[in-house]
Amino acid sequence: MTVAIVDTSIFCNILDIPHRNGEREKVIKELEMLIKNGTTLLLPMAAIYETGNHIAQLSNGYDRRRCAEFFVEQVQMAIAGDAPWQVMQVPTVEEIGDWLSEFPDLAMRGAGMGDTSIIKEWKKMKKKLPARRVFIWSLDSDLKGYDA
Repeated sequence: MTVAIVDTSIFCNILDIPHRNGEREKVIKELEMLIKNGTTLLLPMAAIYETGNHIAQLSNGYDRRRCAEFFVEQVQMAIAGDAPWQVMQVPTVEEIGDWLSEFPDLAMRGAGMGDTSIIKEWKKMKKKLPARRVFIWSLDSDLKGYDA
């Protein structure tokens, strides 16, 4: 069984967020393949926060409302277990402290706190499921390499 941690770049394409959906057709095809193959899709809190921020920054009010409502619907479905992805647990204070300890080194490589938290979630899942393939599904070259 394979586990994919869904990055913001992927979630924005799936939700068809204007100006963040340039690879939507490719992403949807890959999503269909992953679902068909039984891949477990995990949605980290960072992807939820960042996607919500991208939606809130849309200049067109119609798009902002439409995307916000669809976003809420999709995240609520995930929480209820009715979406192809599951929301990952909210991090503990200790986990955030651990992320902060690695942040300066990751920041030097251009990774923000969102990416840092996703990388740490990948490491946690890899440790929890050592016999399974766990990867970060992302369009971001800095996150694509997390696959083991």
